[in-house]
Amino acid sequence: MRRAVLIAMLFDICSVLAFVIIGRNAHHNGATPAGVWHTAWPFLAGLVIGLGAVRFWRKPTAIRPAGLGAWLGAAGSGMAIRVAAGQGTALAFIGVAFAFLALFLLGWRALVSYHRIITGP
Repeated sequence: MRRAVLIAMLFDICSVLAFVIIGRNAHHNGATPAGVWHTAWPFLAGLVIGLGAVRFWRKPTAIRPAGLGAWLGAAGSGMAIRVAAGQGTALAFIGVAFAFLALFLLGWRALVSYHRIITGP
């Protein structure tokens, strides 16, 4: 079980970082470590808040509650932290962030659930 928690955390962190790196490259901001960190830290902090709120370690690969906590924490709390930190937000960015993070944070969990259905426990 401990291994599943660590792997889930790694997948969640990679999902947030993928969102940040793709977004920074799409806007020609580059992927320097400092730039990625500047953009990522509010979403990573939100991720931690969301995962902690739902006690994700109980079922780290479950869509509910772990996936929903990860998604709403990273996107919702992350966006609130971003605003509090003085970083910009636009309505389109909020929509893209919620959609991308839903796809990735819920998506890998959906694949795990599908795999379990096909192959058994």
